[in-house]
Amino acid sequence: QEDMVVSGGGSVQAGGSLKLSCEASRFKDCMGWFRQVPGQKREGVIAIDSYGTTAAVDSVKGRFTISRDNYKHALYLQMNSLKPEDTGMYYCAAADDYGDGSCAGWSSFRYFGQGTQVTVSS
Repeated sequence: QEDMVVSGGGSVQAGGSLKLSCEASRFKDCMGWFRQVPGQKREGVIAIDSYGTTAAVDSVKGRFTISRDNYKHALYLQMNSLKPEDTGMYYCAAADDYGDGSCAGWSSFRYFGQGTQVTVSS
């Protein structure tokens, strides 16, 4: 976890915005953000491949934007129109490289940074 440093997060009211940043020495073709709430397993939220192609779960489409800076080895998550159900611990994540630069599904993610808490109040 020490090679993936996350910043951002915090508390916000519903409808607000937050931005998460991740600086990762382990910077792979496929990077993403996962979320975990107490009592549930960690789940993938949004991902981006080396071509800039993104994929997101339906619940965040149109509200969350993922981006990457390959030179800085940085990953970002812009979260807008936040809802109480977005509350959780957010993790920066990296998947194993498969050689073609693309993402291969949530199960391919192997490396996770430390989490940062996002709390959205109604």
